[in-house]
Amino acid sequence: MRKRRGHLVALILTAVLAASCGSDSEPSGTSETKPPPTHPAGSTMARIQAKGKLALGTKYDQLGFGQQNPTTGKVEGFDVEIAKRIAVAIFGGDVKSAEAKIEPVETVSKNREPFIQDGKVDIVVATYTINDARKKEVDFAGPYFVAKQDLMVKSDDSSIKSVTDLNGKKACTVKGSTSEKNLRAKAPQAEVLLFDTYSQCGEALRDGRVQAVTTDAPILAGLVSRSDRAFKLVEAPFSEEPYGIGLKKGDDVFRSFLNDVLEEIYANGEWQAAFDSTLGALGLKREPPPKVDRYASAGTSSPTSTSTPTGAGGSTATTASTTSTSTSTSTSTSTSTSTSTPSTTPKP
Repeated sequence: MRKRRGHLVALILTAVLAASCGSDSEPSGTSETKPPPTHPAGSTMARIQAKGKLALGTKYDQLGFGQQNPTTGKVEGFDVEIAKRIAVAIFGGDVKSAEAKIEPVETVSKNREPFIQDGKVDIVVATYTINDARKKEVDFAGPYFVAKQDLMVKSDDSSIKSVTDLNGKKACTVKGSTSEKNLRAKAPQAEVLLFDTYSQCGEALRDGRVQAVTTDAPILAGLVSRSDRAFKLVEAPFSEEPYGIGLKKGDDVFRSFLNDVLEEIYANGEWQAAFDSTLGALGLKREPPPKVDRYASAGTSSPTSTSTPTGAGGSTATTASTTSTSTSTSTSTSTSTSTSTPSTTPKP
């Protein structure tokens, strides 16, 4: 009965988010229709425009960021809304028409780098924390959001007040996430259970296999909101996680373009509209968007470039005759669960 009620709550919340996404009360800028832009020949933007679809790696189980609507089958959330703004900059049109230009690909944490490297997706917008280890494999635009890692426990549990209280207890997070690395560093005596998705961690908490789930607070807030009051957020943050847009390493032209898009939607109110219709609908307080980090990439190539106007609000981007590609790396995509022992070199 409890699972049935929880599923009903999830359906209702998803419907609320879908309704708010379609609201006409969004800040200025979101309804502007743009003509199809002309992109530099040979650029990733031109290639995506020519194929007619933006292949988006995103998550399907994170309410507020990326979740598949059980009624419509569409993937909805803040990450998807950010991708829609990128699609407008590539194809033209407006935010509503951009949905038809996006081809979502379910991407769990451990698959993000290989999906980018293998060309299965053009970009990954999937609560993807920017860190130095990942920068060795892919590049990032952004950040477009900064989250703080926190804890989720059962509503009647008062024994866990901070991450250090997890020592000697069982805690869950997902494979290939920075949450795992942070957990092991802050609570080295915790017994860590790893899954592919945070919804699986939620089920493990519900049935008592673990005593806590840890990841970024907005993700946990989504799980709490659909738990039928079974879970609560501890509200004891212990890290900051800057979310970025993942793309192929060395594609500096595309990265510059994506950063231009982010800065444009920060300025014209579209980022705020995306937040309010998704994370804001869950009760999260909106803060100013983070400053874009145009870091110097240690890319695999150094294309010759010139500055040319793009379709991203008249901003300029670097153009190149070619875009670099990365060597594909294979990785297991099995969905088995296991209790893991600490590693001296945890996967980023």
